[in-house]
Amino acid sequence: MAHQDYVSRSRAKNKKQSPYKKNSEPTQGTSLKVKLIVAFLVVALPSFGYMLWSIKDQQPEAIVAPKVVKVKKANDLPELPEEKWTYVDELKSKEVEVGEYEVKDKGPYKMQCGSFKTRKQAESLKAKIAFAGLEAQVGKSVGTTSTWYKVYLGPYTKKRNAEKDKHKLKNNSVHGCKIWGWD
Repeated sequence: MAHQDYVSRSRAKNKKQSPYKKNSEPTQGTSLKVKLIVAFLVVALPSFGYMLWSIKDQQPEAIVAPKVVKVKKANDLPELPEEKWTYVDELKSKEVEVGEYEVKDKGPYKMQCGSFKTRKQAESLKAKIAFAGLEAQVGKSVGTTSTWYKVYLGPYTKKRNAEKDKHKLKNNSVHGCKIWGWD
C-alpha cells in the first residue's frame, strides 16, 4: 500500500455552521411571538374592563335566612339506657391481691477474657488489661490432656458491673470476654 501525503491536501470545508457562532445578519422586524402577545393584550384588557363596568350596578341577591331549630331543655334529655354489662359494677368493688416475691441473687460473676496454653500469652493479656485500668488474674486449669491458663476478672456482685468493665475492655481492643457465674 502506498503512503498518502496528508500534509499537502487542504482541509475540507465544513458546510454546517457552528451553533456557537452568532448569525452575522440580525433579523429585521419583530417576531411572530411578540405580535401574538400584543394582539392578545389588545383584545383581553378592554374585554376585562367592559365586564367590570357591566357588573358594577347589579344588586346582590337576597339571602334567605336559615330555619331556626328549637333546642330541647336539659330536663328533656332521654333516660340513660340500662347497662347490659356487669363488669362496671364489679370493678368498683374489686380488690387486687398483692403478691410478694423475692428477687433471687444469682451470685457473684466473673469475666473470662482468654484461655491460653502458655503462661506467657496469659500474662501478656493480663498486662493489656492492666493498661485499660483493670486488675486481672491468671488461673491454672489442669485438664485430662493439657494445662490451660485462664485470664479472668472478678468477682463482681452484679452482672451490670461486669458488663461495664467488658465495654471498657472493648474500647481498649480486648475482645472476646465472656461473663460467667462464679463457680
